[in-house]
Amino acid sequence: MTTEQVKLPACGYRTKLETVQVSGAALHLCTLLGRNEYHDPDGSAERAGIPPAAWPLFGLLWPSGQVLAGLMANFELGSKRILEVGCGLALASLVVHRRGADITASDGHPLCAQFLEENLRINLLPAMKYQAANWSGLSPLLGRFDLIIGSDVLYDRAQPDLLSQFIDLHAQPQAEIVIVDPDRGNQASFSRKMDLLGYTHSRSRVLALPDGVAYKGQVHRYRRGYAS
Repeated sequence: MTTEQVKLPACGYRTKLETVQVSGAALHLCTLLGRNEYHDPDGSAERAGIPPAAWPLFGLLWPSGQVLAGLMANFELGSKRILEVGCGLALASLVVHRRGADITASDGHPLCAQFLEENLRINLLPAMKYQAANWSGLSPLLGRFDLIIGSDVLYDRAQPDLLSQFIDLHAQPQAEIVIVDPDRGNQASFSRKMDLLGYTHSRSRVLALPDGVAYKGQVHRYRRGYAS
């Protein structure tokens, strides 16, 4: 991964350009400069329940997101309708979109759509579906999906319950869920809730990012409606 600073029109926060190698192909991402960036002049993030400390998280490149992107580079996608939850910079969604699959990125942060549009432009990719989604509210425009993916989405104690219910609302009767987690303490609670909703569970350990940098975490796969 390479990083360089870029200058964009004044917008209340600073950004940089990062280049990520995913299965030998580069993707360029406009990201926030760091964890101290914050800009919520109209209070839209606060109204969405995003406190100042959590505001920049959507715009940073996280290791688990790179792991998920690497998985999606070779995942069997076929004609599946795919949803990324808590997409942030939507790196995995960009990989899926570049492969020509049917992907919708979703997040609750008010700036995600703007950053996605910019990153599609930087990478010369066509428009991609995006839907604002709050796990604690209804998202009727989303519909249902065959494959739902996410990375590092269990960092808060409330998230296992909210996310499992959200997934169940938007998963097809036959569906697969892939969640990459950096060994956070809430993954066991999430797996229990998915079990109660009728999903089988398997997991595998990951020791390195796609570029070989050390990583500690797991890939959780949940399935419903498949023959055992």
